[in-house]
Amino acid sequence: MAVADIRSRTGYLFLGIILGHLLLISAQVNSRSGVPVLESVTFGVFSAVQRVVFGGTSSVARVWNGYIGLRHVKSENDGLKQQLSTAQIALQEQRALADRARGLERLLDLRDRSSLQTTAAEIVGAAATPDFRTVTIDKGTVGGLRTDMAVIAPAGVVGRLVMPGSYASKVQLLIDRNAAAGALIERSRAQGIVIGAGDGRLLLEYMSEVFDVVVGDDVVTSGIDGIYPKGFAIGKVDNVEKSGSAYKRISLRPAVDFDTLEEVLVILTPTAAGQAIAEGAGSKE
Repeated sequence: MAVADIRSRTGYLFLGIILGHLLLISAQVNSRSGVPVLESVTFGVFSAVQRVVFGGTSSVARVWNGYIGLRHVKSENDGLKQQLSTAQIALQEQRALADRARGLERLLDLRDRSSLQTTAAEIVGAAATPDFRTVTIDKGTVGGLRTDMAVIAPAGVVGRLVMPGSYASKVQLLIDRNAAAGALIERSRAQGIVIGAGDGRLLLEYMSEVFDVVVGDDVVTSGIDGIYPKGFAIGKVDNVEKSGSAYKRISLRPAVDFDTLEEVLVILTPTAAGQAIAEGAGSKE
């Protein structure tokens, strides 16, 4: 064995003996508080380690509790959002039902005030092009509907039946380019023809220059066309253009808001003019 190894081992042994004596002395010697020095040192070391471990554990516990709390709050928020969405949908359904009830109430009021025989129908479809304005209703020939029956709403004239099927029918709106109706100025009783402009508006044509027409005049059906009963609202004059003494252009704002129309009444009772036309055609045959 080398001399260096012997010296090294001897040094370690000597150091161990010294540390052992120090520990024995510390165990026997008391501090000022009466506690052995060894116990005091050991307590200090372990208390420091305990503080570190406890602090780390507490931090982990706080983080974990915070995470669990956030998960709980998120779950509650998701539940509240779901409840709010459900309540909003229910509110919209109730509002839609209320609007529909008001619309039906207006239709019933119109039917009660009119001496004409009518049947209520709901709009279930509409034409895609703005130039040719038609809608489809959920009543047809099974319900007694026929071609050229007038269709009205509480606000006024809607149009006429042009293609009745068994359980559904197509209605040509008065604002269609090919639509027309006999009309008169309610104030002056001047007569003319209302035609569809195709852009959601109406034009009053064939109006004699001897009659006075001003913006704001109400225009109603005259009944001479054999389709629409007399006196139903068509629209209100909103622009008058003249060329010399003659009328160049008279435009109307329709009485009916066709974009929001949902329910209508179909008039089953033929007009007097319509009956006369039918009887005349029958006698010629």
